[in-house]
Amino acid sequence: MNRIMVMGVSAGVGKSTFARKMGRSLDINVYHLDTLYWKPDWVESSLEEFTASQQDIVTLDKWIIDWNYSNTYDIRMASADTIIYLELPLRVCLYRVFKRWILNIGKTRLDMGKGCKEKLDYDFLKFICTTCNSRKEKMKVRFQAFQQSGVQKNVITLKSKKEIQTYLKSLNS
Repeated sequence: MNRIMVMGVSAGVGKSTFARKMGRSLDINVYHLDTLYWKPDWVESSLEEFTASQQDIVTLDKWIIDWNYSNTYDIRMASADTIIYLELPLRVCLYRVFKRWILNIGKTRLDMGKGCKEKLDYDFLKFICTTCNSRKEKMKVRFQAFQQSGVQKNVITLKSKKEIQTYLKSLNS
């Protein structure tokens, strides 16, 4: 387990926090896709820039990359040996999104692009609510294809806070 994708059902599921903790436990650098995608003041990178930055990372021997970003999934998938998928209930994800917003108003999180101060808007909330169920189905198909693409391709699905905590503790054993 050296090239790890941390994915999740939704914003607020805990991908970035999980990836940071896992990176500390395994002594592997963590790359947050939001830091690569978002330029200051929420300006999007071009697909070419975003793709190039990921292609540089996946050539490394060890990495943990968090977030989904479907338009560049294949870049990460081709080099990854493990996907860790977090799937908590929608209500938990929404609660965490609101909590994160309240705790970070006017600040830029470590896992976000520089100069992108925390924000929360209707479109983002609508996206979370309307894509959660369809994303679950899409992920199942992706994970089957991922596992069939190579012998050493593993998918670990964690569906509760307890499973997540237990898994992280097991890394320190």
